Amino acid sequence: MQLRYSFRLYPGAGQRTALARAFGCARVVFNDALRVREEARTAGLPFVTSAKLSRNLTASKKTQERAWLGKVSSVVLQQSLRDLDTAYRMFFDGLKGKRPRMGAPRLKSKRDSRQSIRFTANAAWRITPGGKLRLPKIGDVKVKWSRALPSAPSTVTVIKDSAGRYFASFVVEADASEVLAETTSQTGIDLGLGHFAVLSDGRKVDSPRFLRRAEKRLQKAQRELSRKQKGSSNRGKARVKAARAHARVADARREFHHQLSTKLIRENQAVAVEDLCVKGLARTRLAKSIHDAGWSAFVSMLEYKAARYGRTLIRIGRFEPTSQLCSQCCAKNGPKPLNVREWTCRACGTVLDRDINAAVNVAKAAGLAVTACGAQVRRAPVPAQRSETGTHPKRPTQLVSEQTGIPGL
Repeated sequence: MQLRYSFRLYPGAGQRTALARAFGCARVVFNDALRVREEARTAGLPFVTSAKLSRNLTASKKTQERAWLGKVSSVVLQQSLRDLDTAYRMFFDGLKGKRPRMGAPRLKSKRDSRQSIRFTANAAWRITPGGKLRLPKIGDVKVKWSRALPSAPSTVTVIKDSAGRYFASFVVEADASEVLAETTSQTGIDLGLGHFAVLSDGRKVDSPRFLRRAEKRLQKAQRELSRKQKGSSNRGKARVKAARAHARVADARREFHHQLSTKLIRENQAVAVEDLCVKGLARTRLAKSIHDAGWSAFVSMLEYKAARYGRTLIRIGRFEPTSQLCSQCCAKNGPKPLNVREWTCRACGTVLDRDINAAVNVAKAAGLAVTACGAQVRRAPVPAQRSETGTHPKRPTQLVSEQTGIPGL
């Protein structure tokens, strides 16, 4: 199983300049290769191969206009071409129906909120005995190690986010020794807004509402940004200030998701959730609250952690009437408006809490899925969560992120 570990970087002034040069060179190589392929497509010529693009890159480094490409590691430039190949492959697979559709590769901009470069093993990067990250033509960068890596990493990606922070993302191989001991407990989860999650055992997890709590501070930062003159240095400072305010909200939400998902996976052998249509719900008047909850990110964490620790995650169909069925007698009592939080079953007379009743119905589906065939629960394939680099903004997902409280990627 491949996992990703992310750590904060603190480059010096000269190292930030070298990283900015590397980001720019990788972006130029990506855009040049994309432009060559698009011009060939417009002229009706065959698809330009990766080998030809690599030869063009080598030739352009010898010209006067592109001689500055030789100031960065050649691995960074080659990996930029690999990212373009990945973007095209994902695009074509979407057209063939092999994966969800995504947009065609587009030109990158230096004003994109996220910049990244990748170093593979042949780039001769390494972690020094002093705990610093040695990158070719950049130097020894200080790293804030929050935990030890389980094995030697194969690649490292250096990322700069919109808030001006730098991160190192390592890809490592993890064995199956972390599979947890089997347990008989299982739970169903009803996700909501009043409470973030209601469990089938009656426990309710309050919704932190990180965005709502930080709304005044975010509004102030955005207001100060809008008053700055475009193109001025003060506007750049205000933009970074606003981006850091948003990053703090995202970090807090991600930390909450990680803690809750890990707790649920460790306590239960099987976890069931509803397959909610978040895109559809986000088009309603509750859009801000739905985005603030981050249901999709939470379910994705449950999915890959269940695969990693030998648990089972079951998705219940979004059209299942979990709020209409009585969890005691299974009688269907019909749809109810959202303001009805408690109701009485017409068949058996049981007074039911709307959220707990829905969670119990979801848990029943989880129990049937685990015990129906009498088979032992097996590990599921590791789901993809996101990619290192690729087409923006819909980047293909490839690896599993194991960061806690660190923005990613």
